[in-house]
Amino acid sequence: MTTFAPTMPASERADALAAERVLIVEDDRSTRVGLAELVRAWGFTADAAADGDEALAKFTDFRPSIVVSDLVMPRMGGLDLLRALQPDLDDVTFVLLTAQGTVETAVEAMKSGAYDYLTKPVEPQRLRILLERVVERHQTIAENKQLRRRLREQGSFGRIVGNSPAIRRIYTTIEQAAPTQASVLVWGESGTGKELVAQTVHELSTRSTQPFVAINCAAIPETLLESEIFGHEKGAFTGAIDRRLGCFELAHRGTLFLDEIAEMTPPTQVKLLRVLQERTFRRLGGRNEQSVDVRVIAATNVNPQEAVQRGKLREDLFYRLNVFAIEIPPLRDRREDIPLLVQAFVQEFNQRNARAVRGLDPEAMRALERHTWPGNIRELRNVIERSTIVATGDMVLLEHLPPHIAHPMAPVQTGPNIVLTPGTTVEEAETQLIQLTLAHTRNNKTRAAEILGISLKTLHNKLNRLKAIGRSIEPQ
Repeated sequence: MTTFAPTMPASERADALAAERVLIVEDDRSTRVGLAELVRAWGFTADAAADGDEALAKFTDFRPSIVVSDLVMPRMGGLDLLRALQPDLDDVTFVLLTAQGTVETAVEAMKSGAYDYLTKPVEPQRLRILLERVVERHQTIAENKQLRRRLREQGSFGRIVGNSPAIRRIYTTIEQAAPTQASVLVWGESGTGKELVAQTVHELSTRSTQPFVAINCAAIPETLLESEIFGHEKGAFTGAIDRRLGCFELAHRGTLFLDEIAEMTPPTQVKLLRVLQERTFRRLGGRNEQSVDVRVIAATNVNPQEAVQRGKLREDLFYRLNVFAIEIPPLRDRREDIPLLVQAFVQEFNQRNARAVRGLDPEAMRALERHTWPGNIRELRNVIERSTIVATGDMVLLEHLPPHIAHPMAPVQTGPNIVLTPGTTVEEAETQLIQLTLAHTRNNKTRAAEILGISLKTLHNKLNRLKAIGRSIEPQ
């Protein structure tokens, strides 16, 4: 098994460890004593307790910054101890030890505030790497507190811009999720900024100096997706002329962003679940297990629970990814953020295109606030880039906006109406909606997919299925 070593500088590690106090909570005496001595040998200050009740009794005097607790103990177990320490989790990092190792237990613990978990028997090297990562986390939290407060006051948070109640709730979730190792599941319509959320989580985490690797599962053919994610050995398949590292290895010690996770085939989802659980994988055609330290952030443009019900997303993978769930509202539901977004985009394109636009006049801004934005923030960004380029003065006027935004017309009926009556099946309603949308876009499938809130690959799959059953709705 290939193992990656920690890279925290020795001088920084010694100073940081000396300030950290670790409380070991374990009912087995030999394990409890052994772990406490091991942690002290690494430079930490350590104490031990035989169960949750004793840990709480020692908590006030010892004031640990890290609690490493067994899950199953007499009197008070690990989960009950975690819940009892909820008010202190802003200042205390909780690590769970479990012999059961079930996904459900780990997810429940992380949702209750645990930082991470290790399976028993504990491997000393894994525990040491985890504790050092916790130390880095504490340093990052302290350094970022002031920055995050200032960013929120200015209506932005990392790469995300907005001050609406919905966006502020997202800021709060990101702030909770970023310092942890928990997986994050982001969902929202195309163009809402799912990758920006993932980048912000990464940049505010202890992994911020390590790679952020993004891959769109819908943009890669099914036959190549597994190789892209896990890599392959030379000769693994026809055309594999060299060894290739996959996204997991490229993102080692950093963050892997898997966009359109529901487009991943079931067999690949099974392998992904195994990596998330075991933190090891094999390249295609490989024999050796590779050990890797990667945080996964996944995204989808459909409701993940509906994707599970339709069989597009495995239920066990959903639960493993859904430790922190972030739903991004469409732009039409957060119109109060449009002026802030416009200001940010004007500044960006002034710098990129050497322009000196001060902003939009009130009439142009009202036109933007009236528009429905089917393409969400991506569409707004493109509109602002075009408008700042064509503007002849230092202000974007109504005439500089695209005609369909500056002078919206009543919708022209170019296709059939949707007729829904009692007895209409979901499949029939979906077929009518796709047909109407394709007619509206004059068979522009990319645009239709954006309006429908699905990936282009999903739209093609639906059209192929309809064609296979003799219900093709595309123009001939």
